[in-house]
Amino acid sequence: MTLTRRKAVAGAVALATGYGAYRSVHVVFRPRIEFEPLDEPRGFRRIAGGKISTGFAPFAGISSSSAPDPLLERAARIVNDDICGALFGASKTDSDVVRLASFSDYYCPYCRVQTKRLSLIESRSGGHVRVVWHELPLLGDGSRLVAKAALAARRQGAYAAFQKRMMTASFQATPAYLAAVSNSLGLDYDRLDADMSDPDIDLELHVSAELARRFGFIGTPALVVGSTAVQGEIGEKVTTELIAIERKEQRGICA
Repeated sequence: MTLTRRKAVAGAVALATGYGAYRSVHVVFRPRIEFEPLDEPRGFRRIAGGKISTGFAPFAGISSSSAPDPLLERAARIVNDDICGALFGASKTDSDVVRLASFSDYYCPYCRVQTKRLSLIESRSGGHVRVVWHELPLLGDGSRLVAKAALAARRQGAYAAFQKRMMTASFQATPAYLAAVSNSLGLDYDRLDADMSDPDIDLELHVSAELARRFGFIGTPALVVGSTAVQGEIGEKVTTELIAIERKEQRGICA
């Protein structure tokens, strides 16, 4: 081997070794997650220095709803009376269960990625992670239509199946498409269609929108992991780290 070639090989090895060392140091000394408290809702926090990752107009398609004011006022009272119940549903019974509240829109591409990730984390947790799904349709009438259909499908025990199907849909839903999806999932479409017009479905959407407003979420996806609010998509590593921190600390008003 010539001197020039030996130098080249040695340089490549040194570069590879240095890169490996950098990767190791980067992993070992990666900055820990730091938090800062939220003024409102009290008892919650967010990741320090967190940035808004979406640029959608806040609550487009929701604030313009024709729902009567009493329904909006009722949603606000529900959140005021029990924000933890509004976020996470039934009271927590096992101290080892970490609850997550996910806010998403079916036509938000980042939501599709994060919803799949959260579903996998939940299914692999052995019952130690529970995700509560909130519909936050910000992207127009189509988003709102699908959100109402998803909540109606929940009444037939098919929310997860419906969510999975719609998170992979490649076009805007129409009533005819929703009917076809319902039939393929074995749902009663006449019942689903009737339930979509139920004021209680609108109330569920308004409760989720009110929660998003309280936490300052201006786009989707958004997430509350235990007591930590996160705007935007986060990867699996950060998500599982937040879950571990929340499980260890058992803090916040919903612990």
